[in-house]
Amino acid sequence: MALNPLIDSRDIRFCLFEMLELEKFTKEFPAYADYDRETFESTLDLAEKLAVEKVFPTYKEGDKVGCVFDPKTKGVKIPECYKPVLDAYYEAGIYGTMDDPEWGGMGMPAIMYMSAVETIMAGNYNLVMYPGLSHGAMELVQTFGTQEQKEMYIPKMMTGEWGGTMCLTEPDAGSDVGNLKSKAVKQPDGTYKITGQKIFISSGENDYYKNMVHPVLARIEGDPAGTKGISIFLVPKFLVNADGSLGEFNDVTCAGIEHKMGIKGSATCTLSFGDNGNCKGWLLGQERQGMKIMFQMMNEARLGVALQAEALSSAAYMHAATYAKNRFQGVHVTQMLNPDAKLVAISQHPDVKRMLLWMKSYVEGMRFITYYLSHSLNIEHFAEGDRKKEAMAIAEIMIPICKAGNTDKSVEITSEAMQVYGGYGFCSEYPIEQMMRDSKITCIYEGTNGIQSMDLTFRKILMNPDQYNYSILKKRIDEVVAGAKGIVDDKYINLVERGLQKLDEVIEMMKEQMKKGQFLLLFMNATPLQQAMFMLCIAWAHLWMLTKTIPKMKELVGDKKGPDREALLKDNKEAAFYSGKVVSSQFYLGAEFPKFFGRIEALLFGEGAVVKASDETFTGMLES
Repeated sequence: MALNPLIDSRDIRFCLFEMLELEKFTKEFPAYADYDRETFESTLDLAEKLAVEKVFPTYKEGDKVGCVFDPKTKGVKIPECYKPVLDAYYEAGIYGTMDDPEWGGMGMPAIMYMSAVETIMAGNYNLVMYPGLSHGAMELVQTFGTQEQKEMYIPKMMTGEWGGTMCLTEPDAGSDVGNLKSKAVKQPDGTYKITGQKIFISSGENDYYKNMVHPVLARIEGDPAGTKGISIFLVPKFLVNADGSLGEFNDVTCAGIEHKMGIKGSATCTLSFGDNGNCKGWLLGQERQGMKIMFQMMNEARLGVALQAEALSSAAYMHAATYAKNRFQGVHVTQMLNPDAKLVAISQHPDVKRMLLWMKSYVEGMRFITYYLSHSLNIEHFAEGDRKKEAMAIAEIMIPICKAGNTDKSVEITSEAMQVYGGYGFCSEYPIEQMMRDSKITCIYEGTNGIQSMDLTFRKILMNPDQYNYSILKKRIDEVVAGAKGIVDDKYINLVERGLQKLDEVIEMMKEQMKKGQFLLLFMNATPLQQAMFMLCIAWAHLWMLTKTIPKMKELVGDKKGPDREALLKDNKEAAFYSGKVVSSQFYLGAEFPKFFGRIEALLFGEGAVVKASDETFTGMLES
């Protein structure tokens, strides 16, 4: 563990070993019995070394060079600097950290994969998208594929020889996936002829992987319209011979790549399947189960995007804090009338301190709720009975909250980091402007944040039988509130308690609106509800963290105050860490979370302006 410009590696360990008690978790489940703290520490150190020494140096270069499409060969060149780093990523075993050893993985808890990948994403998440998409595709094969499909694809995907994608979106079927036009026609040999076009396919074509495995949503000829008629197929770029070698080209071509505001090192492709009538696909799972199967990958992808946003936010905050500590300008506000006062670092100015604390508190909260979500999915996989059911309920309700909340906040955090830099942050000599450009796409792909909000409001809460998901989230918050009493100041506990009570009022109001069929009101308030619940989840995380950090701070700092305290914090990194965590949580709960109540009041107010508005409301612009 060392200081680095990307991520607070001590905070990662705090989340893993103090909050989630990972060592205790490994003793509960035999699958993890062989792993100990030393192994986990080595994995984290390896990821950090890779991120700092190899991945982050490609960040600016990849943005500058971008991806290049050759219209003659239909090939895409990714930044050359990425290739040796991707080699190192696979050689280090990061890709298979949590995967079954039977297929060449390491079999560690999922949260170890998340923490390792978070560190590397903070260095350059553009680069990590290539193995990230491939991993999701591989997991689909592992879960739903036949034994033959598993043996054909998984070993080569695990080593990085082959890659994978996720092919949903079409020109006329973005968020409305059920409107897709891609078609599958069954052949006498049991395979399917695939035709259609997919757009915005990350890493769809590249010159790193020797073969690409595309999970493709398509409708079997004659099957019903809408999402219920969709199946999913494995479509390799090159056919695979019986001995595992590459065979003929499978009529999958790249028609072009997008020229984007950010993530320029990630190839965003348009793929055409079967232009020459020779594209062969193999059914994955059962017919008409495409959406159900793809949702596994989509959920992993949404969790991955939440992690991307948090990792990018971490890097932006870390850079801004380092800059602020080393940029000397102005005198301390207490010395404004002293003509002999010396310049101080801008980190000592109250407004800059506020900005840094705002970023720190969100990054730390986002990291923990994302880890907690991932850990809940892991628990659901191994646990039984009520514990399994409750873990799944937490995962169900928190996926849209984390995906939408983290990504919206990432745009704000990268913007605030730029504000700390002032004019220099707007210039390309510093990485903040690129981070800000790279942040926005996370709000859009893998389901726009509006889609996440509707999923949360309807499927995960109102349509969930007895609102079970929501009841378990409330149970978890209540447990933290109870555990905080006697440790945390009542004023912070009361805020979270009151916040949950007010959220209950909103949910009850929405249940009544659902009964009355007032769907327009529900749809227009889906995003405001999600934004409020994200704030409450961050508050829950900070209250929980205070139950751990306050006792440690008292143990390490005692009753020292003023200069004595500052001297101790300068010399004792652990004392500084826990003191910083306490201040961060107090800042969020006392200065940021009260804004939650304004959001709640807006929901309860019941303003119907959105329902009243029509196209004629928006005047003064061109008609087309």
